[in-house]
Formats: sequence, structure tokens, C-alpha cells
Amino acid sequence: MTRIQVLAPLDGVVVELEKVPDQVFAQKMVGDGVAIDPSGSIAVAPVAGKLLKLFPGGHAFGISTPSGAELIVHIGLDTIELKGKGFKNIATEGQQVQPGTPIVSFDRPIIEQLGKVILSPVVSSGGGRIVERATGTVRAGKDVLFVLEI
Repeated sequence: MTRIQVLAPLDGVVVELEKVPDQVFAQKMVGDGVAIDPSGSIAVAPVAGKLLKLFPGGHAFGISTPSGAELIVHIGLDTIELKGKGFKNIATEGQQVQPGTPIVSFDRPIIEQLGKVILSPVVSSGGGRIVERATGTVRAGKDVLFVLEI
């Protein structure tokens, strides 16, 4: 068994995944994890690994670790519909990243003005199980969001 400490990719307050108003995430169809109600404006890599997918619109990204874990960070809900409005990609798909590497910047007021919920799920999509979860406020790239055992 390998234990992976997944750092918070966003500054903000941790929210249980089951409380996310999107059934795909709330019912853990994508994977287990938590959500963050972000207070900052930058999303960073939560682990070291390869940036497998960085959507052109900046609303989501996926990272794989050398030990086989895969994580998805989805900034806001239904934000794919914004087609990049309010988002700016900083990193490049395929890039090797370290915990804390800036990936995407986003503008919460613009995203909310366009009618989207900014609550941001962070899930493990590549199997394994979460053995610890943070609560309360977390800092991007500094605080452990959850511990994944694979």
C-alpha cells in the first residue's frame, strides 16, 4: 500500500463531496474526494506528477502520480459551459508538476455573475481509498486535503 498526501489545490473551506449540488460528484460517480469553496483565485497541483489533462477552458485538470493515483480538480460546477470565460491556463498539458505548481487562475466574481456555482470538487479518479480528510480551512499547496491509499 502506498499513501499519498493530496494537498489542497485551492485556498478555501472544505465541503463534503456529498453536499455538492451536482449528482455526478455527490454520488461519487467520478471518484471519492472532497470539495472546496475557494477563497483564492489560483488552482495549484495537489501532488507531484504529470498534468494528464488540462481543459482548454481551464475549468478542470487531471494529474497522475508516479505511483498510479489519478486526481481530478474541477473548478466550479458546469463551468465547461463558460468556454474559458473567467479562467486562464497557466500550466501546459503534459507538463511535470510539483505540489503547489500553479495550473489555472480564475475569477470567482465573473464565474458567479455568469450563473455558475464555484464549489470545486477534488476527486481521486484512479482507484484507491481515502483514509483521512481535512475539515475547515485549507491553504493551496500547503495543507493536506486528503490522504489516499493505493
